[in-house]
Amino acid sequence: MAKVMKAMKVMKAMKVMKAMKVVKAMKAMKSMKAKRVSHIAKGRGAKARVFNGKKGKTSGGLQKVDLMKNKAGKVVSKKANANGKKAYARVKGWTLAVQRARKVLGLKGYVAIKKGTPFYKKAKEFYKK
Repeated sequence: MAKVMKAMKVMKAMKVMKAMKVVKAMKAMKSMKAKRVSHIAKGRGAKARVFNGKKGKTSGGLQKVDLMKNKAGKVVSKKANANGKKAYARVKGWTLAVQRARKVLGLKGYVAIKKGTPFYKKAKEFYKK
């Protein structure tokens, strides 16, 4: 009877040892997990990285289909580009009028466009046409 008890104790100890080995192996496997690389581009140049296909989207959620290159070659969102063009369209007439007035009056450098000045009057004249 004593031999059987001793054999059972040894068997139990072996099972515990085996279980400990399994736990140790699991811990080792956990530490060997592959590094996860983010597909979200963050920070400066994020849009360019997405546009070039190096990342999936920006932190704001923009994907390649939402991006384009502007006239200067900078990667911008299509929506922002459209909004900028729309905003400029509202002041384009005045800008062109001021340019023509500068040319006609022969102005160089900075000149304030103050109401009542010949510069302002000339620009206003061109703007109404």
